[in-house]
Amino acid sequence: MSTVFTMIINGDIPGTFVHRDDQCVAFMSINPMTPGHTLVVPVEELDHWIDASPGLNAHLFEVSHRIAKAQERAFGCERVGMMIAGYEVPHAHIHLVPTNEMSELSFANAAAHVDRADLEAWAAAIITELK
Repeated sequence: MSTVFTMIINGDIPGTFVHRDDQCVAFMSINPMTPGHTLVVPVEELDHWIDASPGLNAHLFEVSHRIAKAQERAFGCERVGMMIAGYEVPHAHIHLVPTNEMSELSFANAAAHVDRADLEAWAAAIITELK
């Protein structure tokens, strides 16, 4: 059975994308810890990031680096936190979270709901800075 991330990648359910290539995608979290919280997800369904090849992991981190730089510019944050937890969805993914203090890097801060317009505005800001 496909994961929710595979369904987003395949377009079966909506996602707000900021990046897509043949190895990974990046889209806005629907339960963001802060505005601009983005997930970098391999196209290949892997449960644990350590199951990915070294080449795929290098690519995921390179894409994460570019997106984090764009988030930094778009949101004027002090840092972009990176987290690989792996418990929420059985599909490897990297959380990129614009932050101004360590306490913002907590799933306790995750919004239960966010308007689609906000997700689209945050994605547009990131995409602008990626150009």
